Amino acid sequence: MNEHSPDATWHVDHRCTNCDVARQLAPDLVAEVDGRSSVVRQPRTEEEEKALHAAAFSCHTRSIRHGTRGPHPEFDPFPLRLTEHVHLCGHNSPHTVGANSYLLRRPAGNLMMIDTPRWSSALAAKYTALGPVTDVLLTHRDHAAHGRQYADRFGARLWIHEGDLAAAPDADSVLRGTEPVEIADGVTAHPLPGHTEGSVLYLADDTYCFSGDSFYWSRTDGDIAVAESVTWYSITELAASLARTAPRVRFEWLLPGHGDRNHLPADEFARRLRDLAARTADLSPRPVDFTAVRW
Repeated sequence: MNEHSPDATWHVDHRCTNCDVARQLAPDLVAEVDGRSSVVRQPRTEEEEKALHAAAFSCHTRSIRHGTRGPHPEFDPFPLRLTEHVHLCGHNSPHTVGANSYLLRRPAGNLMMIDTPRWSSALAAKYTALGPVTDVLLTHRDHAAHGRQYADRFGARLWIHEGDLAAAPDADSVLRGTEPVEIADGVTAHPLPGHTEGSVLYLADDTYCFSGDSFYWSRTDGDIAVAESVTWYSITELAASLARTAPRVRFEWLLPGHGDRNHLPADEFARRLRDLAARTADLSPRPVDFTAVRW
C-alpha cells in the first residue's frame, strides 16, 4: 500500500473534544492544534505505531482514524501495564467525559478498578483476565457512569462519597465526612471536596495517588495543577481540602482522571502538593470554561 494513500494516513476527525488523552499516549505524534488534537507526524517505527493504536483505543469519541477506518481490534493494547501494580484501562467513555481509569493490583492477587472505562462485557472479561476485581472506586460523580455495571459483572463493591451519592445511589460502600478512611490493606480514601462535593483521592501503598479530577500533571506548567476553570462545587473548598490533605499523603505516581500522569520521588511530589495548596488558596471562583484548562 502506498504510504501516502488515504488508507495509510492517521488523522483525528472532527468529533475530537480536546480531552488530551491521545497526547498523553502519543506525545510525539499528536499535538493540540487550533483547540483540538491533531496527528502532526505519521509514525516511523513499530513503537510509534503502537502508541497511535493506544491513543485510538482510548479516544472516547473514536476520533483517531487510520484512513477511513478505526483501529483493528487485534492491535488493542489494553489493559496497558504502567507499573508492576497498575494498568491503564483505556477505552475511555463518552459518559465520563473521556476520563482515564485504572486497575490496581493488590498483594493477594485481586484488583481494584478506579473509575470506569466504557462498558462492554468483552472489556470486563479482558480486565478480569488479570485477576478478580473486588472493588470499583469512584473518585466523583462525573466518573460514575458504568460503575454499577462493572461492579455487578465483577461481583465487586461499588464505592462513592456521600457528597456525590446521587450519581451512584445504589453504591455498596459510602464514604462520609472529610477524614481519611482505610478501605483495604494499604489503600486509603481521602475525601477531597472541591471539584465536586464528593470528590475523593485514593492512595495506595504510599506510592500511587489516584486523584480523579482534583489535580493532575500539567505539561504546560511542568507542575501539578488544579482545573480551576472546571470546578463544579467550590474552588475555596478545594483549597481547604488540599491544605488538609497535603501533609497526610505521600506518593510517587500521580494518576488522574483527566490530565497527564507523572512519576517523581515522593519528596518532590510532597513539596509540589504543598505549593499547589498555597496557590489554590489564592484562586477565586470563576465560570466553568473547558477551553481554559492548561493541559
